[in-house]
Amino acid sequence: MLEVHDMVVNYGRIQALHGISLRVEHGELVTLLGANGAGKSTTMRALSGLLPLTRGRIVFDGQDITHMKAHERVKAGIVQSPEGRGVFPGMTVQENLDMGHYSRKFENKAAYKETLDRVFELFPRLLERRTQVGGTLSGGEQQMVAIGRSLMARPRLLLLDEPSMGLAPMIIQQIFRIIAEINAAGTTILLVEQNAQQALTRTDRAYILETGDVTKEGTGKELLADPSIKAAYLGVG
Repeated sequence: MLEVHDMVVNYGRIQALHGISLRVEHGELVTLLGANGAGKSTTMRALSGLLPLTRGRIVFDGQDITHMKAHERVKAGIVQSPEGRGVFPGMTVQENLDMGHYSRKFENKAAYKETLDRVFELFPRLLERRTQVGGTLSGGEQQMVAIGRSLMARPRLLLLDEPSMGLAPMIIQQIFRIIAEINAAGTTILLVEQNAQQALTRTDRAYILETGDVTKEGTGKELLADPSIKAAYLGVG
């Protein structure tokens, strides 16, 4: 579904990505794992069309989208749930969710209701908080809104940027269970994470990103068993 070839991204004179390549197959859950400053969010922003490439190529479902604008990528089916959640604090949960389909219109009211009902099925708490403004929600609830808002755009490829950041351990487990459920229902996912244990346990494949370079790749099980990954991300060895 997604092919990234030799992607270089600069911030002025600083090269944040040094020519990374990766792929995501239809139906996969693929993780991009790395420490702070590794280039994970830069990768996601470049894939979303929010940052220009200095060099390289992005292909989505056989189409070169390297120069496609961000809103056109959303219409094509690439939807990002951003790092930091980006919830509109003065808008209700319902209004936040409705912003997700701003550029992807529904065929009819039935299709809209079906998608919204699915979000509320995944996140029952949001149905309870439907009329509550986003700024009064807990961190976990705001993360649910961010993911739910992305699902309202009916993504073919869902980009999740640090969904566990700043959340309590029990909420993290809940969020990852829901991510696995979204993937099992047919949505392809590229996940950016620092929580190696949760991510690698559930992912099909993963890439390790270090200071702008992909240094390892493999299945979740392979990387969980890798001594260097255990030492760097799991505190073992």
